[in-house]
Amino acid sequence: MGEPVLECDGLVRRFGDRVAVDDVSFRIDAGETYGLLGPNGSGKTTTISMVVGILSPNAGSVVVAGRPMTTSATEAKRLVGLVPQELALYEDLTARENLRFFGRLQGLGRGRLRARIDDVLETVGLVDRADDRVQEFSGGMKRRINIAIGLLHEPTLLVLDEPTVGVDPQSRNQILDSIHRLGGVGLSVLYTTHYMEEAERLCDRIGILDQGILIAEGTKAELVSRIGEHDTIVIRGDAPEFGDGDQADGDHSLLRRELSVIPGVRAVHGSLRGLEVSADRAGPVLGPVVNAVAAAGIPIAGIEVREPNLEAVFLELTGRALRD
Repeated sequence: MGEPVLECDGLVRRFGDRVAVDDVSFRIDAGETYGLLGPNGSGKTTTISMVVGILSPNAGSVVVAGRPMTTSATEAKRLVGLVPQELALYEDLTARENLRFFGRLQGLGRGRLRARIDDVLETVGLVDRADDRVQEFSGGMKRRINIAIGLLHEPTLLVLDEPTVGVDPQSRNQILDSIHRLGGVGLSVLYTTHYMEEAERLCDRIGILDQGILIAEGTKAELVSRIGEHDTIVIRGDAPEFGDGDQADGDHSLLRRELSVIPGVRAVHGSLRGLEVSADRAGPVLGPVVNAVAAAGIPIAGIEVREPNLEAVFLELTGRALRD
């Protein structure tokens, strides 16, 4: 790997006697989307405030593309685009006027600014609303303009602090689509959220933050492997052949044995709703499992594949659900 776009080493931040961030270290490489996942109050916003130079750490360091970040580090700050939780917009101005205002603050010349405004409006899907006043926008549209402002000066690192808070599901999906496209064009992104599904959908790697401590880090697969979770294939039948009664233990014990010896299958369980087959990975064993059930003459009403998720990881690591 080359030089990281962001490197945080041993970050500590105290507010009086309270330690909000405790020895947090992580890095983000070029083109990578890194998620900080944790409940409200876990230290996510305090961490990114140190990353962008709003707060000084009590200990530790932040380096952006080889440049040390401090509260006065102008050169390092130019490399960062920040999209805060709170909207930073002038509602009596149009979307284009907001972008022009913030672009001039960022030092963009007129020609470059005009081109960048068109580019970021396209990125966030608001070209057709560019000349409407922001006060007429939905909450989700305002969030997207907020993202567009953070992109104007073509940052090396984009930092998004819970950008989907308080928006409707449709707008949330549009925001996530916009962010997903950014990773596709090589921009490095630091994304904080307390929504598991957002982290799973967007992030190449994830750091789980709890009470100011980074308790685990890795890809989704790496995090899930830490707790020994496996894929589950659920096969539902039209009749009670899969039940846990005498028939299941008798007539279909051979089927269960056949399924259990398929390479990659870890366990086979029967329930009133069907068979549950636990496997290292569902993909390679799905075909053989379905073929074996069909060969046994059991009518299949439905098949569902359940993958282990980050909710199970967080519960295992902290002893509580993410939003408790």
